[in-house]
Amino acid sequence: MSSSVFKEFQEDNTYAPFLADDFDVQSHASQLVQGVIIAEQLNKLTLGINRLEREIESQVGSHYEDLLSQATGVETLEDVLNTMHTRIQTLLAGVERLRVRVVDPYQRVERHTLVLGRLQATCELLRRVIRCLMLSQRLQQQLSSEPRDITKAAISLSELDHLGRDVDLTGLEVLERDQRLVRQARSDVEKQAVVMMDRGMELQNQTQVGTALQVFHNLGILVPSVEKVLDSLIARLNRSVSLTLDVNALMQISQDTRKSGPGKAIMPGPGQSVQFRASLWSNLEKLMDDIYHACVQTSHLHKVLAKKRDPVTHVCFLEEVQCHSNSDLFTKVWRNITRILTEEFAKAAQDSTFIRQYLEVDYPKLIRLYGDLWRRLEGISMEMRNVNADMSASVLDSDVQDKEEEDKKDRETQEFDPEQALRCTLVPLEEAYLSRSRSRLLDPVNLMFAAQDAPPAKDEVDALIKTITSELNVSAVDKSLSKTVARNVAESLQLFCVKCRQLVVTSGEASQVIGSPTPAQVLNAAVVNQLLYVRSQVERTASATLAHLPQPVTSMLLQALPSIDSLMSSAVQPLVDSITDAIEAIILTMHSEDFSGGDTGGTDSQCSLYLKELQGFITRAADDYLAIYQPSNIIKEKIHTLACRCLDLFVRHASLLRPIGEGGKLRLAADFAQMELAISPLCSRPSELGRPYRIVRSFRPLLFQTVQHVIASPSIGDTAGWSVSRYSNWLDEHQDERERLQLVRGALEAYVASVRSRHLTQFASVYPSMLKLLEKGMAAYGITANT
Repeated sequence: MSSSVFKEFQEDNTYAPFLADDFDVQSHASQLVQGVIIAEQLNKLTLGINRLEREIESQVGSHYEDLLSQATGVETLEDVLNTMHTRIQTLLAGVERLRVRVVDPYQRVERHTLVLGRLQATCELLRRVIRCLMLSQRLQQQLSSEPRDITKAAISLSELDHLGRDVDLTGLEVLERDQRLVRQARSDVEKQAVVMMDRGMELQNQTQVGTALQVFHNLGILVPSVEKVLDSLIARLNRSVSLTLDVNALMQISQDTRKSGPGKAIMPGPGQSVQFRASLWSNLEKLMDDIYHACVQTSHLHKVLAKKRDPVTHVCFLEEVQCHSNSDLFTKVWRNITRILTEEFAKAAQDSTFIRQYLEVDYPKLIRLYGDLWRRLEGISMEMRNVNADMSASVLDSDVQDKEEEDKKDRETQEFDPEQALRCTLVPLEEAYLSRSRSRLLDPVNLMFAAQDAPPAKDEVDALIKTITSELNVSAVDKSLSKTVARNVAESLQLFCVKCRQLVVTSGEASQVIGSPTPAQVLNAAVVNQLLYVRSQVERTASATLAHLPQPVTSMLLQALPSIDSLMSSAVQPLVDSITDAIEAIILTMHSEDFSGGDTGGTDSQCSLYLKELQGFITRAADDYLAIYQPSNIIKEKIHTLACRCLDLFVRHASLLRPIGEGGKLRLAADFAQMELAISPLCSRPSELGRPYRIVRSFRPLLFQTVQHVIASPSIGDTAGWSVSRYSNWLDEHQDERERLQLVRGALEAYVASVRSRHLTQFASVYPSMLKLLEKGMAAYGITANT
């Protein structure tokens, strides 16, 4: 059909619905009736039909040859179909004849097969019945013999159970009596095995435990039976812990128990506290024994399980049990024990304030019981864990597929710390005890410093040391507890230092050296003396009374000593600095005296005025300001440093005196001799001062050298244009010999420049010697000429 006709129909709203795929005659007719005039619509439809007829006639006329060819082909197809129909009828007739010949034999074979299957099932059932009767008879013989062989009886029961597992043997009259006997026998064997297991566990008899385990294995209930044994151990231990911490049971043990009405708290009477406390600790000691026995029984069961193997598969009983558990036997039991202890201690502390108080106050005694318990169990724990590790290795070698699961179990077992788990059960009690202990250590320190204007008395310090000793001795039962208490002791000593630091006066009143000691200086001395006493007591206690404690504990205790030393040093240092400044000011006055005189008569035994003043000041400082401090290494070090500083300043300024005559030399030499006497109030043996004293002794002969121009030449400070005090301060600020050698080199270079500027023909005779000494010194310190 021409596409133009379809296009016209598609564009015409009247004909377009007839071309739609979902065209519905009834609905379209209904729409036409409701929407337009029927006559007009019929007329348009008639026109469309006519148009289609003309188009069909046109198409037929154009393709009549093709249509004739198709009509001829239809006739040929009809002939072929007729032939096929005839052949199909022939095939159906053959099939029917074959069916008649096959169906009857098939039905006979089917009936015979059914009969054969039933015969075989009957034979199998008869064989099972016969076997059951034989096993029942054997079982009766095994149970009736003396002594009873419950292991073989368990094998018979296991085989009977296997025979009836896949086949329903109920309802057979021949087996009803035997089945009742078997059920009764199984119950009896299980009970006997349970009794034997309990007896073997109690008596530590491996033979009885091994027999019971073999019976459980033969009955196919090994895993649940072992779990029941462990659950029974844990349940008994749970009852033991509950009874140990039961306040009612404790009160019943005490004499003169008072009955309490509903709602009243059970409290020990005034005369019952001691008995109540003794009963509590007696129960706790017994509880530790119960825990130990439970773990020993677990170890005993573990050993037997590790020895027993299936006679057929050779699988170890322990491996079979632990395959059904997430952890080994010891870890499982120990986690339950620690859980019970944690829960019961928390419950007891919540229900009875007296139990909580006794446990908190006597916590070291409790942790000692824990420590003794773990020392008894440590070997058992290591033995079981080693066996498990060896077994895990063998399992991984034999079964690679279970490697990830076994690795996970091994990691959990290795990460589990049984000793730490045991200590964690006492964490609330330990925290409470440490809080009380910390209060006992810190409260005395706060109380002894209640008065802000005076250091604590000696008896108060003795009381603090006694408390420290007591706390450390009580905590010595446990290393970890000792370390924690030692940290608290160090904290109390630090607090003591802080309180003392608050008393130390740092104003000018504490460092004046003009008149008598001020109240501030007396207070600082009292604080330092008390710190010294505390230090000596702590050191003596650590080396004598507490010598039995572990070295880390005593080290923590002695860690507070540097803080005490630092505080003592900082409290004394301002006074020492003030004395040093006064000594330097007095020594500086030597430059105001005349040492240029040439008269040598009567001057060899006299000393200078400044030295007389220095002797008097040092004597007064030692008697008034330093004598109020108790002798100690810190004070001795400060005084020695002060004496060394005095000698250094004296030698320094003596070397800077300009000019010096022969009489001045003699007077200065006498000053050197008197200087040794001047510092005797600070140091009875000046030779102990070391290098500064040796410099003083070595400097005196240099005064009588013959090179006159050296004495008359300007000093290094004069060359740089500095005053004597500035040069002295520079020497104090530059203790490095390299810097001092650089300054000497600068002075010599300035001398060379002045000689050249004056157009002199030669240097002083001492210049080559000085230059040679300078070069040696620079070489010794690695200073080059270009540095």
